[in-house]
Amino acid sequence: MNGQSSSEGDVNTTAARRRWVERLSAPAQELLDRDERYFIRQSLSTPCLNVIERAEGAFLVDVDGRRILDFHGNSAHQVGYGHPMVVAAVKDALDRLPFSPRRYTNRLAVTLAERLAGLAPDGLSKVLLAPSGAAAVSIALKLARYSTGRYRTVSMWESFHGANLDTVSVGGEALFRHGAGPLLPGTEHVPSLRQAERLFGADGYAFERLAAYIDYTLAVQGDVAAVVAEPVRWTTLDVPPASFWAQVRESCNRYGTLLVFDEVPSCLGRTGEMFACQNFGVAPDILVVGKGLGGGIMPMAAVIARADLDVAPEMAVGHYTHEKSPVGSAAALATLDVIEQEGLLARSRAVGAATLEQLHELVASSSLFIAARGLGMSWALDVGPLAAHDAAKVADHFLYACLERGLSFKVGGGDVVTLCPPLTIGQPDLASALAVLAEAASATALALGG
Repeated sequence: MNGQSSSEGDVNTTAARRRWVERLSAPAQELLDRDERYFIRQSLSTPCLNVIERAEGAFLVDVDGRRILDFHGNSAHQVGYGHPMVVAAVKDALDRLPFSPRRYTNRLAVTLAERLAGLAPDGLSKVLLAPSGAAAVSIALKLARYSTGRYRTVSMWESFHGANLDTVSVGGEALFRHGAGPLLPGTEHVPSLRQAERLFGADGYAFERLAAYIDYTLAVQGDVAAVVAEPVRWTTLDVPPASFWAQVRESCNRYGTLLVFDEVPSCLGRTGEMFACQNFGVAPDILVVGKGLGGGIMPMAAVIARADLDVAPEMAVGHYTHEKSPVGSAAALATLDVIEQEGLLARSRAVGAATLEQLHELVASSSLFIAARGLGMSWALDVGPLAAHDAAKVADHFLYACLERGLSFKVGGGDVVTLCPPLTIGQPDLASALAVLAEAASATALALGG
């Protein structure tokens, strides 16, 4: 597949995007022109939609002073933008220890590693920090090779594990793979969570059959180092039954294959639990976290692994310049404090369930949507075709109708509206966002003849 239908997020080349930019102010257009002139253009990024001057709480503020509720945030704003505790921790670290050369350690990094090991599922007690989620996935891949003596991986088509060459090899997004080859050898792929029912039947046994297919793949290959997967397909918020991951866990155990969960976007309360895998009662051998770990301020990620996988002390498994960043560690520790002190896991579950009910009501009352689903404070609306327009065009029109009304979110897979606000968002702001969704749905249906 290619184009928007297989995209990790909404692309930036549609006619709606061009019309949107034409309506922006002259100062905004001038900055966007400069951005496109000097940055290498790439889908999902440059050219950009707007120019942001400030970020505060659940809001982005553009160059013209418009406030935009951010239900996208690249999944990095669990505690909102500029949380006072995170800002204070970062400022203090900047004053005391702005950088720590790699041959030294520091109190903040050690404390963060201890904290992550204490929070992680049982059996995961060794940590490496990294400056990005993709870098952390790369570490996990190397650790799997060193500890098993194997190099093959099994992952899912349509999955996203980062934009580096090794991570797009393991990932299954056509947008990132096409034209980039040859890719990493030994990267086998199986159908995605999203395609399970289409390929394996809608009789209630699709995920059982997909798990059996993964078991068969491991058996046939015989030398797979790791199954690398998102416990929840984050781009479109596809959630398998808990029994699925239990089956995959058993298969990995049977064939001596490591289970690596990539929770870079889904960790830290997004799903109502600290880690998404805790919703399924399955512990991986290696857990990768990131994005929100930096408190919406610092680039920060981590690998949390079983202690017995620490088998390559003579090799450079990570070796990043900012590996034990004291400022990043300070931001991460403060973020974990906010989640605990403000009860954000419980809030994610309660607010998430209540909001999902409202989204089900929106689906029932609107011709745009087919279904709604959610896990914690992360929700998805499946967009359907409308009149003579396919689902991707409807979703694109709906996105810009919401942007006009001050609400930003991600469109995954071309036709899935994904909604991920800060876990700290106030109830009035959440209610405003739901009102925008309903109003924009009506406007889109009217404009497209539905």
